[in-house]
Amino acid sequence: MTPVETSKMTNFRWVICGMLFMATTINYMDRQVLSLLNTNYISTEFHWDNDDYGTITAIFSLFYAFISLFAGRFIDWMGTKKGYIWAIVVWSIGACLHAGCGVATCWLNDIDSIETLRTVEKASQVGLFGLTASVWLFIACRMILAMGESGNFPAAIKVTAEYFPKKDRALATSIFNAGASIGALIAPLTIPALADAFGWEMAFIIIGAIGFVWAGLWVFVYTSPVKSRFVNKSELIYIESDREVEAIDAATADEADNGPKFSLMDCFKYRQTWAFIVGKLFTDGVWWFFLFWAPDYFNQLGYPVTTMTGKMLLFVLYLIVTVVSIYGGYLPKLFVEKRGMNPYIGRMRAMLIFAFFPIFAMFAQPLSGISPWIPAVIIGLAGAGHQAWSANLYSTIGDMFPKSAVATITGIGTMFGGLCSFAINKTSGVLFDYAEAQGEAFTFFGQTGKPAGYMIVFCYCAVAYLIGWVIMKALVPKYKPVVVE
Repeated sequence: MTPVETSKMTNFRWVICGMLFMATTINYMDRQVLSLLNTNYISTEFHWDNDDYGTITAIFSLFYAFISLFAGRFIDWMGTKKGYIWAIVVWSIGACLHAGCGVATCWLNDIDSIETLRTVEKASQVGLFGLTASVWLFIACRMILAMGESGNFPAAIKVTAEYFPKKDRALATSIFNAGASIGALIAPLTIPALADAFGWEMAFIIIGAIGFVWAGLWVFVYTSPVKSRFVNKSELIYIESDREVEAIDAATADEADNGPKFSLMDCFKYRQTWAFIVGKLFTDGVWWFFLFWAPDYFNQLGYPVTTMTGKMLLFVLYLIVTVVSIYGGYLPKLFVEKRGMNPYIGRMRAMLIFAFFPIFAMFAQPLSGISPWIPAVIIGLAGAGHQAWSANLYSTIGDMFPKSAVATITGIGTMFGGLCSFAINKTSGVLFDYAEAQGEAFTFFGQTGKPAGYMIVFCYCAVAYLIGWVIMKALVPKYKPVVVE
């Protein structure tokens, strides 16, 4: 046996996966601060209604969608290391800036203090579209946050394609994608406590500052597998095992890693791109709805995040998401290794299974009268289905596109996912205000008032994945890598 065959393989690729997990956790904690503090801290201070909050989350989603179209391209151009650093530094700055919105609102409205602001019924109704100064300030901060956060998934998917062979990518993606659930899991236990101890402004600053620490670590940890001193020859051969030529040296690394170049418009020529777009367009908004509105949902059931029960309901919800979704990466691996399927077919089979999980969301509202823990478990299972679906959906890009296009295609799909989130969040805010105003006159499937509004949104969440899967399968019925002549 050769020395390469007998030497013990390093596992540095999992260290990189751990870094991606940490970045995604930070990403979602920064994203969650507003939703956790909105009902009991921020809305009471600025006198927002559901529509105000829905507008802020919707415009965040819309700008996230728009900038995602270019974020992937930016990551492909800048490179994984520098691009990721730029992304997390920008979103961390945006997260911290939220803390200044109260002071800025007082200054714009000539109000002498935050305490006085709390007594003003609706400060500065002179803004565009009737939005208050505070809403516009939070929108501006959310746009900066969105600009940076849009780079997280294109960069992470590109790193995964660099460090893992195809058969392991869904597992690696499910692990780092679990950071979204872990971030949402940690957030309700820490963010309200920080707000209680130091004020809601410091909660934004403390959580936002964590991103700067990660960026410092990334500078020292990341290099490409070929150039990394932590990756030995055995691990490199395993990483590159999908290629016809197993061994690769640094002299040929750039050409092999990059592959053919794609323009942005070229990407839209392929059915594979549109299949990914459909998968994101129908389903991303479901996850963002759960993320942004779950605290409000349990609040209207009588369990705000200021109570221990409210915190534990959110904790259990995202604990279910985290534990169940990680196994989503194992299914295609089992299908490929045990059943002999190619990676794409295995992923599509797994995605069909996970598409049935959100159907349970239809029962969350009707069963909430029995116990609030029932909708917590149901929404947790629906969220787990999304995260497992998402991990496999992201991995289809690396299956069918060369590495040079991975981040760009990810950005395109994320843009359409953001459009779905914009529609759901804005519609939800308007719907909930209307349902509250109508009271018992507004009914849907036996529910009245705001609960009826939640029931409507839950019904969409229940069927979105199956519709998306059917269209994806029609667009790309079997494994077909993109070949550039």
